[in-house]
Amino acid sequence: MQLHRIKTISEYHKVMGLPKPEHPLITVINFESIKRLPNPESINLMFDFYSISLKRNFNARMKYGQQAYDFDEGIMFFMSPGQVFGIEFDKENELKHSGWLLLIHPDFLWHTPLAKTIKQYEYFNYSVHEALFLSEKEEATIIGLMHNMQHEYRSNIDKFSQDIIIAQLELLLTYSERFYNRQFLTRKIASHKILDRLEELLTEKFNSDNLGNKGLPTVHDISEALNISPGYLSGLLKALTGQSTQQHIHDKLIEKAKEKLSATDLSVSEIAYALGFEHSQSFSKLFKTKTNLSPLEFRASFN
Repeated sequence: MQLHRIKTISEYHKVMGLPKPEHPLITVINFESIKRLPNPESINLMFDFYSISLKRNFNARMKYGQQAYDFDEGIMFFMSPGQVFGIEFDKENELKHSGWLLLIHPDFLWHTPLAKTIKQYEYFNYSVHEALFLSEKEEATIIGLMHNMQHEYRSNIDKFSQDIIIAQLELLLTYSERFYNRQFLTRKIASHKILDRLEELLTEKFNSDNLGNKGLPTVHDISEALNISPGYLSGLLKALTGQSTQQHIHDKLIEKAKEKLSATDLSVSEIAYALGFEHSQSFSKLFKTKTNLSPLEFRASFN
């Protein structure tokens, strides 16, 4: 499937058969106004700008993950510049979806604090199959903020316009962060299943005899095995446990190291290698950071 890269917001409007944007660097679009896609059956898209969408009743299929959606409820997706996603739909049926789309070119953020801080919102690194499900009240809040931005760039542009739009955008991003945190907590069954599976995976990996050859499990390894992105996994774990994925890996490692130090005669170097470390010094440093004891001091405490 050919990749269609869209570099500007004006180009997006043209490709989707929309009128020229009222502002070259930011636009709010009603999805109902998009009646066609550039390809009659499917398309891969990559934007050179940020995309925040709120979708309902979408009769196409997103190709950026495995989970199926009930599009009767509001779902938000966040895309950073350079992310690729695909859309497939039945060419015999007219494209149908409702909701709103906010596009922001990085140039609009120049000389504002948000140019740097937008990268701190982890959900821009989530995959579409880790979308944000909104309640009606939450959806109304997001749509209201999008409309505020649209109203501002449609008004007479003055020296305050950018600051006002940026303030609305920051508020939208902060609300989205709150709603994601709420989702981690309210979808407890799914969230705790992920947590249980994480513990199973770490136990399995640290009980394996292959760590010496494969090395320590990484955050990427774990998130890939769980079929979720590293950012989403870390956000979920922080909400549920207060710890990141890396901290969970280290906790399991220290637990296994204590077991080997107290119940075997293996040297510190042998234990370090068995747990996936190339250098025993790195293992000893981490162990002391976590326990306030060196591996030998910990072992001595059992004698």
